[in-house]
Amino acid sequence: MCDTFVVVGPDRVLFGKNSDRDPNEAQVLSWVPAGTHAEGSALRCTWIDIPQVARTHAALLGRPFWMWGAEMGANEHGVVIGNEAVFTREPLQREGLLGMDLVRLGLERAETAESARDVICELIERHGQGGRCGYDDARFSYHNSFMIADAAGAWVVEAAGRRIATRRVDRGAYAISNGITLPELSALEDRLRPRVAMASRRRERVACLAASATDVPHAVEVLRDHGEGKASPRYRRLNGAMSAPCMHAGGWLAASQTVGSFVAELGESASRYWATGTAAPCLSVFRPISVHERHDIGTPTGRQDGSLWWTFEAIHRALLGADAVLLSEYLSDRDRVQALLFESDEAAAWHIADRWLHDWRQRLADRTPGDARPRWLRRYWRRVNARASRDSRLPWRQP
Repeated sequence: MCDTFVVVGPDRVLFGKNSDRDPNEAQVLSWVPAGTHAEGSALRCTWIDIPQVARTHAALLGRPFWMWGAEMGANEHGVVIGNEAVFTREPLQREGLLGMDLVRLGLERAETAESARDVICELIERHGQGGRCGYDDARFSYHNSFMIADAAGAWVVEAAGRRIATRRVDRGAYAISNGITLPELSALEDRLRPRVAMASRRRERVACLAASATDVPHAVEVLRDHGEGKASPRYRRLNGAMSAPCMHAGGWLAASQTVGSFVAELGESASRYWATGTAAPCLSVFRPISVHERHDIGTPTGRQDGSLWWTFEAIHRALLGADAVLLSEYLSDRDRVQALLFESDEAAAWHIADRWLHDWRQRLADRTPGDARPRWLRRYWRRVNARASRDSRLPWRQP
């Protein structure tokens, strides 16, 4: 489950995405260099091989740690792409390209948003969509929609099997979630699963907030939102806190968590990017990041380790049930640091963010915050934490 939006203005394009996946499914930031490839060579994606192209572009990716593909990212030409799971009545192939594979392929092979649209559409028509998408659930698979943007505007691509619809976004805000938005495919949409995922409510909320977003700090606040008038997540036994873009796991039927967030500002002369590299944007800071400048974020897996993603999880999970005083203290300090990051260059910003993360992990290690959450929600997170202390749940594939 995810939310992605674009705001096309007269002089720039804003893009934002929350990647929502299983709560122990770490999302890693990856820097992929440009490359040249021998004629006739094959490319191994997550589940299938496809023909490689002669040249691929450098890309910055936010991807589930075990996948070849990515949930979101940008390339050296200022193209950004994010995908959404959509649920349709069209059959899924047993193996094919994942939506995440298509995001990465679009970034590696296209110099404009329009050409990325063409790359994705052609690959869907040739190879189809299919294969295991879930980390915890081997049966979880889905079709995909995509938001593709550059400084000139954006494209929406939605696909049910090999049937595709597209729409150009020339101005204003547009949001996609876990439901079909284009009328050409609306008759194919599954009627139940988008309702469980609360796709329409989240899309309407994101579209409303994005319509007023004029800069990067506003775009960040869209991704941190818990719903109108809600300072904290609202949980339901069925599907956790899935009703708002900042998603928190906890439902017995559906339990996605926002595990990574990304914002882009695309201009004719330059493009800028920010990413959390961590879960829970409502508690995270967004760091400036670029396509070519690598940072040491570790190598996260599905179990606790010393990576950036899992280091922040110690803070995130300690604060889930924190009292109002502690949470207010933390958020006030988070806002102070976020303001510094918006004003700092990339190297200084990463140093500031790493220092802040270290300090708060130490502070929370010395205290035991109370937990005001319902008992059933505390039980859910005890199970999640127990799994994270054991081996990664990947007997079926090496990370």
